Amino acid sequence: NPSQWTEPAMRVGFVQNNPVFGNVQKNLARVEKLLEGQSADLFVLPELFATGYQFKNKKEVQGLAEQVPEGTTTNALTSVAKKNNTFIIAGLAEIDKNHVYNSAVITGPNGYIGKYRKIHLFDTEKACFDPGNLPLKVFDIAGAKVGVMICFDWRFPETARSLALLGADLIAHPSNLVLAHCPQAMITRCLENRVFAVTADRVGKEDRIEGEALKFMGKSQVVDPDGNILVRASETEEEVQIVEIDLEKARDKFLTPHNHIFEDRREDLYC
Repeated sequence: NPSQWTEPAMRVGFVQNNPVFGNVQKNLARVEKLLEGQSADLFVLPELFATGYQFKNKKEVQGLAEQVPEGTTTNALTSVAKKNNTFIIAGLAEIDKNHVYNSAVITGPNGYIGKYRKIHLFDTEKACFDPGNLPLKVFDIAGAKVGVMICFDWRFPETARSLALLGADLIAHPSNLVLAHCPQAMITRCLENRVFAVTADRVGKEDRIEGEALKFMGKSQVVDPDGNILVRASETEEEVQIVEIDLEKARDKFLTPHNHIFEDRREDLYC
């Protein structure tokens, strides 16, 4: 029960799943099962967790994309959030008129809160999705300021830095990782900004495009502002992990008594 934890302690977790491509109902049911009996203030789910990842073209995305917040996936997540008295941030394919986005939805016990659209599209995503057009934003969740970025956004330090400058204590990072560097790179993102990060990745394989088989690497993790890995998942198994974090760590931006990581920036000399 989140009310047992006094601020600024917070219980955060991730779901690492292995979706069946295109079977939204089955994938939603599986995640609901994984979350049964699990208690945290916030759960982060992977990118495109209910559809699968490897779309062949934009038309295929349009067939599986949903409106936010009116769609099946957002409604299902909201109902789980109410039942479990928790907040959920999860990746999904969003349709808005004739545009499709690789998005994340933020929802909680009182219903839908907001969304984010991935701004840095990776590889074949460029042929399937429109680039995100919403500003980076921080959401109030269970006493924390939470920023959202999706998968390949990690490769651009400006993403995490912008969220940190907006006041994020924690970055929720729904992902479908195929590049080996990300889990270690997120340690650097946390050190650079003195924030927590929850990366929720998936496991399994998809081979829907000739010669482009994808193997997802798991290793979902929670990292603290000092770069410590508080928990890291396996490379192959579905799992849920939860840790308790102290938000005050992310709110102290002093590295030494004389070094404040934001106030020391030399914006007069940067590009």
